[in-house]
Amino acid sequence: MWPARPGEAVGHLRAFVLVTLGSALMALSAKVNLPLPYVPMTLQTLVVLTIGATYGWRLGSATMIAYLAEGAMGLPVFAGPVGGIAPLVGPTAGYLHGFVAAAFITGWLAERGWDRNVVLLFAAMAVGHVVIFIAGFGWLAYGIGLGGTKAWVVGVAPFIAASIIKNALGAALVPAARRIVDRRG
Repeated sequence: MWPARPGEAVGHLRAFVLVTLGSALMALSAKVNLPLPYVPMTLQTLVVLTIGATYGWRLGSATMIAYLAEGAMGLPVFAGPVGGIAPLVGPTAGYLHGFVAAAFITGWLAERGWDRNVVLLFAAMAVGHVVIFIAGFGWLAYGIGLGGTKAWVVGVAPFIAASIIKNALGAALVPAARRIVDRRG
């Protein structure tokens, strides 16, 4: 979204600012949550996939790694007023780690033109959501030992409808934002 200009210092400053803004958006999106057993419903997946689509795979996944590092250092960036290692090894761990892979994949697809078409971007974001669900489901089922059925019931099923809505919202917002930026630039 922010055009690159020549010069290594400008490139580093651009990346730093974008990662900082992205991780701040992640923290804000975590605070908009509906508490559920085991895993709260937040706006984080919308932001993860939007960052991946707008930043690309390198900067998108770097932003997610920075976000997780901030939380691991104790900053209260996760859902609820929490930070530290506990969310990274508790019930939400799979989802949080899945954010990195989802931003990577969505960004990779976006860099190949999937971000210029609402239908393709919806599909790219759907793939990102599936990656997050697989990571979260796997961790709930096997990492903390809930088993497949319970992990599905508490970790995937309640989030499917919201994910479709988030995909539609993201797929509509990203191209619209790009058009606004393109007109200004």
